[in-house]
Amino acid sequence: MTANGPDNEDGLVVVLLDRMRTQRLPRLLGIKTKVDVGDTLNQSDIDFLNEVFDDSNNNKAILDRHPELHDIAAQMVSLYREITERALANEGGAVPE
Repeated sequence: MTANGPDNEDGLVVVLLDRMRTQRLPRLLGIKTKVDVGDTLNQSDIDFLNEVFDDSNNNKAILDRHPELHDIAAQMVSLYREITERALANEGGAVPE
């Protein structure tokens, strides 16, 4: 197989899934808990959210080709949206609907 062949992509999928489950999702859940109690995001949180957003955009083609990643990716997108909406409300004092 070539460096861009199916075996290489399968390995990449395993790495992406492992990263989502062990690093990204737990940190997103922690940030969500933080904003749910009224806290605001610090620079580290914002940097992490930007990294997650950039990674999802960079890996979109792979995510699209692998349905086994769809559920966790959808959960992460939903968390990202909930976090950003709540964080904006916490900054401005408005409660999201």
